[in-house]
Amino acid sequence: MNPPNPVQRTDAHRHHDPTTQGFASDNYAGGHPEVMAALALANGGHQVAYGGDEYTDHLQTVIRSHFGPTAEAFPVFNGTGANVVALQAVTDRWGAVICAESAHIHVDEGGAPERMGGLKLLTVPTPDGKLTPELIDQQAYGWDDEHRAMPQVVSITQSTELGTLYTPDEIRAICEHAHGHGMTVHLDGSRISNAAASLDVPMRTFTNAVGVDILSLGGTKNGALFGEAVVVLNQDAVRHMKHLRKLSMQLHSKMRFISVQLEALFAKDLWLRNARHANEMAQRLAEGARAVDGVEILYPVQANGVFARLPHDVSERLMKKYRFYFWDEAAGDVRWMCAFDTREEDIDSFVAALKEEMAR
Repeated sequence: MNPPNPVQRTDAHRHHDPTTQGFASDNYAGGHPEVMAALALANGGHQVAYGGDEYTDHLQTVIRSHFGPTAEAFPVFNGTGANVVALQAVTDRWGAVICAESAHIHVDEGGAPERMGGLKLLTVPTPDGKLTPELIDQQAYGWDDEHRAMPQVVSITQSTELGTLYTPDEIRAICEHAHGHGMTVHLDGSRISNAAASLDVPMRTFTNAVGVDILSLGGTKNGALFGEAVVVLNQDAVRHMKHLRKLSMQLHSKMRFISVQLEALFAKDLWLRNARHANEMAQRLAEGARAVDGVEILYPVQANGVFARLPHDVSERLMKKYRFYFWDEAAGDVRWMCAFDTREEDIDSFVAALKEEMAR
């Protein structure tokens, strides 16, 4: 006797409430409708695989409009992949990367730079997530010491993991200092759009214009469904990017579906509209939370993240209603993130719930 056939699902079903909003991460948001429309536009028919398609070709024009005529984009699957590939491209096998102790590549990438990239991270404690030439010098030494991994790269994040921003002059100083030591500069730009929106300057103002050599260009946190890109700004600093991307398992066969999303974001102003909105919602959240007795805002709110300190039990109760994360659970520090689709009413209801819980 044949076993019964399993139930066949012939259509898609929604398994979540699309009105639900939280403050855990901008990665929780879906794809922006304009990005989803672009994906549909790119579908149908055959296009050359592995980046030989029309969409990836046109993406180069878009990227150069932001980062200058020598910039070249290499789409990848995700942010960790972008960072690992970019850092591999500017280090030797014996090379090391200087970064802030709070850097995403150190804290939140599961050891991928070390294990997959084969490079050493040299971390520096910072009060606000930002490196300076003086802080870099804590690790910038020992180039001729065969017992020490050789510092070859300085990696900064814009905006930082603490929601703070570098000014263009601060990044220029870092680049001049790093280049003076023969090092290159990588910028982790998973939230580069939020930084540019907050500073009210083009992205080039704090990247290629001030000496950044290579960057990770974020899309997923700002309305893309998936996909980021490594953008090479200094062609002389990088070798064999195509081979590194493939070796690192970041070469998408149907690359048009990453490229068209980045095109939808960056060809016009969608990236800026999304980022401005997320930043504005973070300001609204910070202002509301700051007015609640007993809540401390820990860092300047300069992008789309708010870091706060409040009683542990209050956070635990709030987490049952709204998703967010502890940043430092022992200290009671939490992180609240806003996204392109965060609504004013989401902020207001959260602040009201926060006020209610703090009064208990």
